[in-house]
Amino acid sequence: MSDEIAAEAADDVAEAAAIATLRYDAIVADSNGDVILHATSDTYLDTITAAHADGFDQLIDLTAVDYLTYAGKRSLPEGIEAGRFELVTALINHQRRERIRIRVQLDGDEPTIATAFDLYPGAEYLEREVYDMFGIVFSDHPDMSRVLMPENWVGHPLRKDYAVGSIPVQFKAASNQR
Repeated sequence: MSDEIAAEAADDVAEAAAIATLRYDAIVADSNGDVILHATSDTYLDTITAAHADGFDQLIDLTAVDYLTYAGKRSLPEGIEAGRFELVTALINHQRRERIRIRVQLDGDEPTIATAFDLYPGAEYLEREVYDMFGIVFSDHPDMSRVLMPENWVGHPLRKDYAVGSIPVQFKAASNQR
């Protein structure tokens, strides 16, 4: 009988551990000791606003990943649906010496998410770079234009469905004879 009670207690502990905790309206996860917040595209702005109000005073990185051809298993907490794109925002709280990453799953051919520019003016360039390379649009951004590619460039080079081209390079003094 005591084995049954111990098994039930272990199940209760496992069930409690499986229930995700929330921070800034985002699901908290751990990745090799780093705090990861999984927000949705609808709650991203609320999450980043709450983090800013809590002392995360610097946005240190903002990038994206295209998982279109990724065949491996992605580590996402229960309740988070994997999207084609993942927006990753890294914040730091200098006073507490704490870092967090906010991961947001985005889907579709024309993904859109709110801008962080009003909270972190340094996000302006990073969001333009993500737009330029991946095609993720940041709504209410002050200048959603290309920053790396020419304005008339068609497509977004870091998307997995972007055609890879080749430009033959000719060297002046090179000979094909060996």
